[in-house]
Amino acid sequence: MVTAIVLAAGRGKRMGTKSPKQFLEYEGVPLIVKSLKAFEESPETDRIVLVTSEDYMEYCRKEICEKYHIRKVSAVIAGGAERYESVWNALLELEKCGGTDDHYVLIHDGARPFVTEEIIARLTQAAKEYGAAAAGMPSKDTVKIVDEEGVVVSTPPRSKVWIIQTPQAFRLSLLLDANRKLMEEGKMADVTDDAMIVERSGLARVRLVEGSYENIKITTPDDLKYLT
Repeated sequence: MVTAIVLAAGRGKRMGTKSPKQFLEYEGVPLIVKSLKAFEESPETDRIVLVTSEDYMEYCRKEICEKYHIRKVSAVIAGGAERYESVWNALLELEKCGGTDDHYVLIHDGARPFVTEEIIARLTQAAKEYGAAAAGMPSKDTVKIVDEEGVVVSTPPRSKVWIIQTPQAFRLSLLLDANRKLMEEGKMADVTDDAMIVERSGLARVRLVEGSYENIKITTPDDLKYLT
């Protein structure tokens, strides 16, 4: 069983729009529809859990899933205040179904509309082979590590620096265990993605898999130029 967890609970404060960024329109449809359609059409994905804010749940059911015929969505659930809380709510929903050892999850940002079936296939295969994988691409730019005053501390070799994307894919049992471990240890405060949770837990190593330079996340008004 492979489930895609698509996150659409963010408020998009950096975008500065009234509507959350994942519901902005691109080519006549909300961005979230583009993300959902990729998993809907992927032969790798059995079902989708859509996570959104509580006040958008009915909108997602009627104006997204039903209107655009996203039939693989098995549940629309409420997210939390933080990204990891939204993912955790979805994981608990899946845990109720049992069979976590042979169940895999792909977690994807709803505001990342350019994901492709090929990326989904690569991540699914990597998760089944390694247990934990994340999409990404080698950085095109030199990266500097700085201290609190903005002074350069080091320059990591560019060949070893990747820009991380979603989907990120895991064996469900592994991701559940990693989340529980970090929550019990109080180490969730600065978590930014699910790969970081697995890394920090020490339960598995995360394999990076080629995504695409076009697989961007729409976060700020500057990103909107990629939609034209």
